[in-house]
Amino acid sequence: MRQALIEAVDEGLLTLGESGREAVYFHLKNTYFLKKEDFPDRPQAFDEALRKIFGVGAEVIERSVVKKLYSKLEIDFIEKKNYGFANYISDAAKTANK
Repeated sequence: MRQALIEAVDEGLLTLGESGREAVYFHLKNTYFLKKEDFPDRPQAFDEALRKIFGVGAEVIERSVVKKLYSKLEIDFIEKKNYGFANYISDAAKTANK
């Protein structure tokens, strides 16, 4: 699950292009003290940092990450009302550990 999430974030951020992804990683590390390895343990912090960087546009990136994660874990993605990034990550972890 940990590695799948790190890979899903990496792939999801590619929606911004290679240089955009690297810029986001740089900003996350230097402004929010978040490294790639931290995302599985701190999905809420990752979500908050992306929202500070992109505003509501963060939802597009997060949805891409979640879809990629669910695909890697072979889980059907079903969009849920009032569900945030951390909720989807938590559900994926529970489902993957069954």
